[in-house]
Amino acid sequence: MVEFELPDPFPMEFIKGIPAQRNMVNYLLAEGKIKSYSLALDRSLLWVIFVADSEFEVMETIAQFPLADWMTPYVSELMFHNSSEMVLQFSLN
Repeated sequence: MVEFELPDPFPMEFIKGIPAQRNMVNYLLAEGKIKSYSLALDRSLLWVIFVADSEFEVMETIAQFPLADWMTPYVSELMFHNSSEMVLQFSLN
């Protein structure tokens, strides 16, 4: 899991890069390289759950983010990550 500190206030270059960042995140979500992407209500922090074999691989992926120059990452290795999408859901039909 990576917690990112975001700039305050957002520089104009950062704001202009948000659509490219969202495109990259959507691609990584579709590829299964990111499991979740969450932004704090006050827009100060961002949390991302990556699927990777090493911290180096995570840092390589972060380096590709369009907004990487403005985000300070803090990496924490997780033993596991559960979410409601991972639980079997049965249809009553």
